[in-house]
Amino acid sequence: MYTSINMFKSVMVLLLTITLFACESNYKNVKRLSLSDGAPIAEGKGINFKYTDSGKLVTNLLADKLLDYSNLEFPYKEFPKGIEVRFWDEDGKKNTVTADYAIQFDNTGLVDLRSNVVVVTADSVVLKANQLYWDQKNKWIFTDQPYRIKFKDGSYNDGAVGFDSSEDFTTFLSRKNQGVQLVDKTKTEDVK
Repeated sequence: MYTSINMFKSVMVLLLTITLFACESNYKNVKRLSLSDGAPIAEGKGINFKYTDSGKLVTNLLADKLLDYSNLEFPYKEFPKGIEVRFWDEDGKKNTVTADYAIQFDNTGLVDLRSNVVVVTADSVVLKANQLYWDQKNKWIFTDQPYRIKFKDGSYNDGAVGFDSSEDFTTFLSRKNQGVQLVDKTKTEDVK
């Protein structure tokens, strides 16, 4: 009787051990499957991300929802319910970007802003577009969609095809547009 109880205990311990390892392996497989089917690795709600440099607030990102797909081969972050980003320059002047949808590609540093995109700079430049791309690495913005921009001097531009520009708008290249350009008649140049 003693050996049958010990044998029964040994069999039970062996079955319990196998079950535990099988469950752990199964859990890992389920986890791996759920990540490989294109699901985000993380989801955030009510995002209020602040980036500081040397104790000064530089960027404040606000979003209702964030989906983090950094688990994919081409990682990205998606903001399906819109985004508001506030930037402060070296002088503490605030610039704001809003859009109804945004996606940021981690490897390229490219941000794709869509639907009701509005950029307002500290020096009163206002840009409105249906879609706008921001190349963070090269500090360049562009679109191939229609846009409207009002410059700080009051001139404006309605573009039908798109533009390329430095992110501070010091270089602005419109592809095809119409608008009002203000010319200061008090400044004249010799034309030769």
